[in-house]
Amino acid sequence: MAEPVAAADQDWELVRQSCAGNRGAFDTLVVRYEQRLYRTALGVTGNTADAEEVVQETFLRAFEHLDQFRGDAKFQTWLTQIVLNTARMKLRKNHAHLWESLDEPQVTDEGILPREVAEWRENPEQKLGRKELETLLHQALRGLPPGYREVVVLRDVQLLSTQETAELLGLSIANVKTRLLRARLQLRERLALALRQPRRSSV
Repeated sequence: MAEPVAAADQDWELVRQSCAGNRGAFDTLVVRYEQRLYRTALGVTGNTADAEEVVQETFLRAFEHLDQFRGDAKFQTWLTQIVLNTARMKLRKNHAHLWESLDEPQVTDEGILPREVAEWRENPEQKLGRKELETLLHQALRGLPPGYREVVVLRDVQLLSTQETAELLGLSIANVKTRLLRARLQLRERLALALRQPRRSSV
């Protein structure tokens, strides 16, 4: 219990130093959270280039509005909210039609019905290794509705608690649990379908 509190105190002190003009203090915060934010951005955007751009934009916005951080929540939570909003805007800008088709009918308090968004197939001639499985996972994650995808990223990638996830997304705890369960089921279904794709035998 003491360790997270100590980390939060360190973050708060670094924020205070950054606001006082200490650039090195902010650099320390960047190093501390860069990879974590990148994993979140990649989970939401599904694209490495977009994820890198989102992370850079996140830190830029955080630096510009650092004086607005009051310490009511953890600094990590504050950064995660910024990276989520930035990734959402990136998706809307790049894939407006896809976002609308996914978001409109599917994200509700009662849940959604699975919808096939796109068909992803790995080269059947290649043996699935770690890299291929990772690719399939990212593709399956991109196929989830945004509301489900964000819950998975926060809970299973960022490893945030259900309570923290609910607060960040403005959902009830019960809703977070429901979305997470259904998202995981959809991911399993999509991965199972991809792994069952028939392999062509060479003649």
